[in-house]
Amino acid sequence: MAHIATVPDEDWSDNTALAELYGQVVDPTYGRVDNIMSIHSLNPRGLAAHQGLYASAMAGTATLRKVERELIALVVSLENHCHY
Repeated sequence: MAHIATVPDEDWSDNTALAELYGQVVDPTYGRVDNIMSIHSLNPRGLAAHQGLYASAMAGTATLRKVERELIALVVSLENHCHY
């Protein structure tokens, strides 16, 4: 399995750009940043773009409820053999 270098959650406060994004990407249930988001920690602009895309996809339409959008994301992940 490949290893991707990341900035540990406890070090995000040392980086102004990451510190500003932390509240948007931290999982409130577990108090940590999910791996899919933390892989962007070495590139805060990429992290901000990923978060913006996710936020838009999850809240960008009035025709689907959030649970329906999550189900679509699940099916796409399964079809792509994504284990996230």
